[in-house]
Amino acid sequence: MSSYRHLLEISALAHQRGDPASLVVVIDTEGSTYVSAGAMALFGAREGQVGWLSGGCLEPEIEKRARDAVAYSRIEWMDIDTREDEDLIGGSALGCRGRLRLALLPLAELHDWPALVEAWRGSRAPLQLQVGIGGEVSAEVGALRRQWKLQAAAQDASAMDEREWRVQVAAPPRVLVFGAGPETPTLLPLLRSLGWMTTLVERRARWQVEARHADVVIEATPEAALSSLDAQGFDAALVMNHNFEMDREALFALADASIPFIGLLGPMRRKDDLFRVLPASAREALQPRLRSPVGLKLGGQGPEAIALSIAAQLQAYRFPQ
Repeated sequence: MSSYRHLLEISALAHQRGDPASLVVVIDTEGSTYVSAGAMALFGAREGQVGWLSGGCLEPEIEKRARDAVAYSRIEWMDIDTREDEDLIGGSALGCRGRLRLALLPLAELHDWPALVEAWRGSRAPLQLQVGIGGEVSAEVGALRRQWKLQAAAQDASAMDEREWRVQVAAPPRVLVFGAGPETPTLLPLLRSLGWMTTLVERRARWQVEARHADVVIEATPEAALSSLDAQGFDAALVMNHNFEMDREALFALADASIPFIGLLGPMRRKDDLFRVLPASAREALQPRLRSPVGLKLGGQGPEAIALSIAAQLQAYRFPQ
């Protein structure tokens, strides 16, 4: 669920601005559905709809009910069932045989919601949300927990399989990037859109303009940067300085770090040349974790194609099939 970073960030902004927004949460699914339990969408924010729960077929009706949730300051429920044959050619015409149960939460009633989102962004803990049929709602991220009691729209309890539902949004993945370059303007925004938190280590003046694409920028040597960070907090590191000596420094520093995925930009020959100037202990520590050359073979040339190939490999690593 890491791709929900943007949605959660916008929900925090919408809450702070007082937007008439509703957070729609998929609390349960059956059969074939576009999303799984834990998926979310935001309606009523200044930015418009954020997130999707279908291919666009369901959203107009969901948006109407989301406005009711805000207008009445209560939880609205939706049960969308498309498992019957007639739904393939009529009704919503989704073409999917599944069932979605939704809880539509008026965002303004979730006091301290921005604090929960900020805690989720800055920690390795998931966001856990619990919704009860009687209007009991709670959320927690690590040690931070908030509880609310909301009004809830009337619901036929006999039609509900559960009295409460728990969903979870995994903590956002984190990547540590050593070096900005021509790929940066494409790669870092793309990773951000996929939910990754990005930290860029770059001390060269000529590339500082590209630092705006990162969530965090550290102007230091690789050794100093890693000493100031919790390496266990990163899922991946990318070495892409376009500079042999700076890449050597980064690899040497990463040898002692516990980051499980290390990607090295450049051809295999570059990796061989770098390994020749690294101590044997560093080579042994890096080898099982090193992807060189980093990126999937998708075809194409130039920085944009390289950025896409790297993002694709990171996404495949994060969500193995």
